This record gives sequence, structure tokens and C-alpha cells, in this order.
Amino acid sequence: MGKGTDKLYITHSEWASSDAYSASAARMSPKKLPTPFKHPVCTPEGTIFDVEVISQWLENHGTNPVTGKPLKDKDLIKLNFARNGDTDAHDGGGGAGDGKGEMVDPVTFKVFTDNTHIVAIRHGTEANVFAWETVERLNVKAKMWMDLVDDREFGRSDIITLQDPQNVESRDLSQFKFLKEGEIVRSKEQEEERLKGSVNIDALGRVGEKVLRAKEAVERARKEREAGGDVNRAKAITKSGSSTSMAKPSMLQEKKVAYNAAQYTTGKAAASFTSTGLTPETSGERALLTDEEYMLRPKRVKIKGYARIETNLGSINIELQTETAPRAVWNFVHLAKKGYYNGVAFHRNIRNFMIQGGDPTGTGKGGSSIWGKNFQDEFDGPLTHDARGVMSMANKGKNTNSSQFFITYRPAKHLDRKHTIFGRVVGGLDVLTKLENAPVDGSSRPISDIIMENVVVFVDPFEEFQKQKREKDETEKEKAEVLKQGGTEDDKTTWTGKRIRGDGKIIQAASGGVGKYLKAVTDTTGETGVKEDAYGEEPVKKKIKSGGFGNFDGW
Repeated sequence: MGKGTDKLYITHSEWASSDAYSASAARMSPKKLPTPFKHPVCTPEGTIFDVEVISQWLENHGTNPVTGKPLKDKDLIKLNFARNGDTDAHDGGGGAGDGKGEMVDPVTFKVFTDNTHIVAIRHGTEANVFAWETVERLNVKAKMWMDLVDDREFGRSDIITLQDPQNVESRDLSQFKFLKEGEIVRSKEQEEERLKGSVNIDALGRVGEKVLRAKEAVERARKEREAGGDVNRAKAITKSGSSTSMAKPSMLQEKKVAYNAAQYTTGKAAASFTSTGLTPETSGERALLTDEEYMLRPKRVKIKGYARIETNLGSINIELQTETAPRAVWNFVHLAKKGYYNGVAFHRNIRNFMIQGGDPTGTGKGGSSIWGKNFQDEFDGPLTHDARGVMSMANKGKNTNSSQFFITYRPAKHLDRKHTIFGRVVGGLDVLTKLENAPVDGSSRPISDIIMENVVVFVDPFEEFQKQKREKDETEKEKAEVLKQGGTEDDKTTWTGKRIRGDGKIIQAASGGVGKYLKAVTDTTGETGVKEDAYGEEPVKKKIKSGGFGNFDGW
């Protein structure tokens, strides 16, 4: 291991030298900044997107996929990257020169890497991209507020940070909103590559044509299998021209995905691949969410909840917004059912602003959620503090919701996207006026305690959701059983030929062959046996109608 020796260690002098054994050589060279975009744009916060991908996302969602905040096309800023290749410095990072060259600072021509502090200087709807050290040295310290590329004026507020190597949180993918929700967005080229597959047909020469034909044959076979045909006999049936043979159902059935399947796998396949102590797993099975995790996804439960807060001054009826704030509603409903709010006083009451409560200690510093820890904010919905009687979670900062809440006395737009709105007052506005007019001391604490005697939950939206889901599952199960037996929901036919109507009435189905004669004999005799004189009577002849053209049987 040592320099020209068999020793299994490296000396200090070898480690400190400038050759291949040095510490500087052991360090990995900085990676180049990845450029998965052709026409880069960014948000005012500095998040970079490709204009094609972000336009598709905004058309469907209208939010920033990283933060979840509302975002519009007009908010996007075009980025002008300079390159050290044949492309123009203002082609948007990959225009006329087909993306040749590396992205560089337009003044010092230093190549951008993962460790470069990159900023953009905004001019309306576009911005020029520089290294921060260039802007700091030539603009900020020199107090020369002119763009170094096109001499346009700018201010300190026009400097947007695109990449800060010291800010590790900005690269934490686990905090990206669209990854939390399991959303996937691909560009047209990525979608075409995904459909095309991972085989480079052009590099295989003549073999590539065979591979391409094989892929087309597999695709046709898959379509035929999905249509319910037998792939192996399809060609034989076509050549023979047989029309009587029926297509056999496919023996390959796709595994039905569970309703609560997550966007990620259980990780057993990867764990068994790297560990000999685990049973080998060859398939990536999707993880299953608990009922609570499944229902607490935004816009999953759209049933509104209803509750009543009974105070010593009267009762207030609350409508709970489950669709936009499922976690806050779940927390409030379960704390109320638990009796957590019973006997708790409102510790803060500010006239013409709001009243706050939910702290069992009465100090405004206590309280705990149903999970025993703070939970995150929910700002996805369109709700705002735009009216009297809006009910929101009180907090002491970002993602610090617990048990405390407040009810507004007037619109408070400055609280939007700072406090999670999860309800509104729909009854008892006169009681809300009494609460507002209650006398308080200098610290906005009611002189006479305003106590929540009881919180009654009339409609638990999550129980209603589970109830509707159980009913839906039972209905689908019954339909599946009926289809499995070859009948329909209204007309179920058993293997004996009896039809069971929806009202439970049993009807004997008409049968063919010998059975119809036996049934006719049974109807005439009224017994299972056949009487001897049953054949002795002559059948009654039909009366020939007179008039008209008569009977043509003799022709």
C-alpha cells in the first residue's frame, strides 16, 4: 500500500505529499452542475425548472412543485446562461448550439460546479446568471449596480440565489412537495425514451432491426392478451378462418393494487440484496399505508365535519374543512372525542381580532396534539382569513401545530399561509359577539373565565368516509360474485337454471331438449307420473276463421 513497499499503511509524509497518495488527490473532484433543462426558468425564490416541464405541471396543478405554494406562468423568470462552447451566451442554456459547452460565469469564464455559489440578476421577466463571487467583487463591494453583461441597472433585491453550496436544506429532496405526494412529471423526450425502452437500436446495426421487430411482436402480444385473446392460437385461428372457436381468457392476471398502496416500495428487495441474513425478495412490492395515513392525504376525504363548542356564555357550531386540512381536523376531532378540551378556558381574547384557546395549562404555552408531537402546516387549499368566524390552528412558528386554535372576529389576511385554516363558525354568531365583548385585563386575558364546558362532534368525517368505503367495497364484492357466476345484478341464474330476481323471487328458466317435454307433461297432469288416458284424448282443432282469403294449407 505504501510508496514502492509492501507495508499496509501510508506514512504522514506520503499523505502530505503532492503525488497520488496525498490528501488532495484523495478528495473527489467537484461534480459538474447537472443540466436536465433546455430552456431554464426560475421562480422568484430561485428554484430552477425547464419551461416545458413546469408549464405542464402548472396547467394541471397551478402550484410550485417544490414548496406547494401557488405559482403562475407570469411569475417565471427566463434564465440566460453563458457557455464556453459554440452556443450563444443568451440562448437559454441549449438553443442554437444544441447545448454544447459547459455553463460558465460570463465574466471570469469559471465553470459552474456543485460547489459554485450561483446567482441571477433579474431584469423583469429575464435574468443573467453569474457566480456570486463575481457579483460580490465587481458590483456589491464596488457599489456599481450595473449588469456586467448588458449594463442594465439593478438593485440588491434583484439578486436571486440559484445555488448556495452552504445551504444544504435547499437540496433536501425529502422536503420537496411533489415527491411527498408521489407526483411524477416527465418531458416529451423523457416520455418517448421511457416508451422506447433502454435498448439502443441504432448501435446494434442489423441486430437492431431484429430487436425492434421482437419488441413490436411483444407489444402486439401484450395488447392481444389484454383484449382477452389467446396469443399462441391467434395466428392459427386466423389462417383456418374458424369462427366458432371462442377466445380463451388469459391465464396471466395482473395483481390488483391495494387502495392504500404507497408510491414507494417496502424496501425488502433492496435489503435482501445487500444482506445475507434476510430472505431473498425478487419483486418490489409497494408499501401499504395505514388507514390514518391514507385518509390524511389532502383532498382524500371530502366530507365536511360538524362540531359544537359549548361555553359558559353559549354554544358555537363549527363546520370542519376536511378536504383542505385533514390533519388539523383529525387532531381536533380526536382531541374533542377524548375530552381534551372539556373545562379548558380561552386564555387570550382581543376585541376586533380573535379569541384563542385549547391550552389545558391556560398559559398559552402548553397543549399537545393527538400524536403527542407537533404536526405540519396545511396551506394547499384556497381558504383564507377573509371573514368573521374563521377557525385556525395557533402555532409558534412553521410546522408547530398542537392543540391550540383561535377564532377570528374580523378578516385577517396577514395570517394567510401562516396558520392552518380548518373550520368556520356556521351557528352561534351572537355567542361569538358575547365572547368578543367580554372584559379583559391588560394582557388580553378574560377577567371572568370563558370555559369550554364540552366539545361535541356531530359528524366525524373520517368515520363517514370509512362507512361509505365499506359500503362501496361490499357492493363491488357482490357485483364481482354475480359476474363470476355469469349473471347480472338484476337477474342471477344458478347452475340449476333457476333465476333469482332482485326481489328474491325464484323463476324457473325455460330449458331446451327433452326437459321441455317433461315440463309440459307435468303441467297437464299435475303429478310427476304420466296418466294412461293422457294420450287418448284428441287435441282440440283450431277453428278456421271465415272470410278473407281463407286457409292456404292445401296449396
